[in-house]
Amino acid sequence: MSVLEELQNRSGNACELCGATDELKVYEVPPISTGGVDGSILACGTCIGQIENADTMDPNHWRCLNDSMWSEHDAVKVVAWRMLSRLKDEGWPKDLLDMMYLEDEALEWAKATGEGLSESEKIVHRDANGAILENGDNVVLIKDLKVKGSSMVAKQGTAVRRISLDRENAEYIEGKVDGQQIVIITKYVKKT
Repeated sequence: MSVLEELQNRSGNACELCGATDELKVYEVPPISTGGVDGSILACGTCIGQIENADTMDPNHWRCLNDSMWSEHDAVKVVAWRMLSRLKDEGWPKDLLDMMYLEDEALEWAKATGEGLSESEKIVHRDANGAILENGDNVVLIKDLKVKGSSMVAKQGTAVRRISLDRENAEYIEGKVDGQQIVIITKYVKKT
């Protein structure tokens, strides 16, 4: 059974956020890179469009979160928490956030994208040229780097695909070099 079919069964062929039945698609909840049923939700085009583009947000559309925030599935609760956090200045979402409960692991997942933080509190990762780095970006090393704890040297020009960001330190990213997961300092990479 495909992920889409499993999500359709789980949701009863309706958007897991607003209940709409048109334009349903699988939405992988970032930054989970494994996707699958546990890392995805079934959502309508309207919800996905507003999740991905905050400028198109219609606060009244998200009143549906009053119900979906109680879902038994973490991926649905994570998206609900993020959207309520994004809208908290509206007033009513703050009340829902105060009522909402997430296990520690789910809350960490929800906060992983920086949603709910003001712009001044967000940690921004930048490469050597000042370009903003995001989870899943590809970078190239601009200097030979000795990997601590091993005899490996990551050579200049090595491509590191699908990086992940350290949420607590703007200078650190993680990625695989020669099959080994390593921490890399952002000033030694260039976004591709």
